[in-house]
Parts: sequence; structure tokens; C-alpha cells
Amino acid sequence: MKIHLVDGTYELFRSFYGPPGRTAPDGREVGASVYLLRNLLTLITQDEATHIAVAFDHEIRSFRNDLYAGYKTGDDIDPLLLGQFDLAEELVSALGFVIWPMIEFEADDAIAAAAVNFAEDKRVDQVLICTPDKDLSQLVGGKIVAWDRRREIVYDEAGVVEKYGVKPASIPDYLALVGDAADGIPGIEAWGAKSVATVLSRFGDIESIDEDTSDWGITRGRAKRLKENLFGNMEDALLYRELTRLRLDVPIKESVDDLEWQGARPELRDLLTDLGAEKIIESIPKWA
Repeated sequence: MKIHLVDGTYELFRSFYGPPGRTAPDGREVGASVYLLRNLLTLITQDEATHIAVAFDHEIRSFRNDLYAGYKTGDDIDPLLLGQFDLAEELVSALGFVIWPMIEFEADDAIAAAAVNFAEDKRVDQVLICTPDKDLSQLVGGKIVAWDRRREIVYDEAGVVEKYGVKPASIPDYLALVGDAADGIPGIEAWGAKSVATVLSRFGDIESIDEDTSDWGITRGRAKRLKENLFGNMEDALLYRELTRLRLDVPIKESVDDLEWQGARPELRDLLTDLGAEKIIESIPKWA
């Protein structure tokens, strides 16, 4: 059995900035939501997925905003996209997929908690985290893999190491040092991807980095600057790492069996008709 856990917020953004817009008969912009539904439907019709859940950032705020004022918010999101958040959740739920709309936590946290939990089920052969998000790479290992659906690439632990130069467990430290512009994390000045990978591949985590730079594998002059920036901003580095570490205590009530797709719900017909997207109805292979 395979479990597919989808980052619905990422997919909605991709659906908004990729295909052209689309308006419903009542004039609303609904293109991202409709394309998202089409995209997720292919999990059933093309990829033969059977057990699926989709996590959404119901609000682009979480507990991390209380920890760090610069953390991402929804203030700069295009109103035409922001206005489709509720519709996207409604459509995906009507398609018959389990959805997790996050408020205090983030969609990534829900996926993380579910992936770790479901991987313990002996019936589960593989948990596919459907997103290219760097944050979720920290979960990869054992049964858990990351699937970049757009590029059709599946990353196991070796794949994460090849891509980032560090093991999955070091990804939070990696992002803390390099930074993550998408989440508003600035990183530590002068620490680029290559330097971080070189150092963390030797030490594993931030606290273990030796102040003696002779073992860093970096030229003396550059290592001196990196050392000054890191140890002079250690408190910031550890805060950034806390922001990038995913929470595994999100209360996920569904079991593996609850994720089995039973077919689209009847209300999806009316929703698609109202959106002027009736043609999708013909593509639904099963109705609950």
C-alpha cells in the first residue's frame, strides 16, 4: 500500500502562476482551484493512487509568526489567489480526498506528522510526500520519500544527499544557515549552499560545528569569515532552525484506512457546474 500526502497550498500556488486564469459564470476568478482539482484527479486516473490526503494552509500564519516577526504571512499574496483558498479546500473535499486545513500549524507540519505516523503501519510500503518543498526533505528515509510531481523525480535519502549535500536530518540546519526566502528566513550572512553542505556533511548539525576551522574543508580565509558570522549570530541560527523544523505533534485523527479514496461526492457535480467546469465531471472515474 502507498500513501500519497499532498501539499495542497503548493499545488494551488502552482496552479495559479502556471496556467491562464479562468472566471466562473458569476465573474469570480477560479482558475487555480479548477486546475488544482484537475491536477489532483490525475493521482487517481494516471498514478493509481488509492490512499490520499491533502494539507492546506487555511491561513498563511502559524505559531512560527509568534517566534519570528519576519516569518512569512499572506500579506503579499495576490487577492485573486487568496480568494480561492476556501474554494480549493471545498473542491478537493468534494472530490473525496481527506483534507487537513491548518491554522495554528502549517500544511507541512500536518504532512510531517502523518508521514511519520503512517510509515509505522506494517501494511504501508511507501509514503510519498507530494511536493518539491525543501522543508519536507527532512522527513525522507525508510518508507518515506519526496515526490516532485512536476519534474517526475522521487527523492529517497540518497537523492536528498545528492541534491543538497547533506542528510535529511540536517535539512533544518541547512535551511537555517542558507536561508529560505519563501518562508522569510534570511539565513546567516555569507553561508551559501556549497559552504553549508561542506560543513554540515562533516558535523551534522549547527551545535556540533567545531570552532577550529581546520576540519571544515574550506579555505582558511573564507572559513574565518563564516566562523565569525555563525558564532556571532548563533542565537539567530538556532531560531531559524526551530522555524524550519517540522512539528510531529499535529493532531491527525484519520487512520490509514480513512485515506482510501471511495469516489467523488455528489455535491462535486453542482460545484463544477457553478464554476462552469462541467467537463471535469466526465473525468471522474467513481462516485461515492
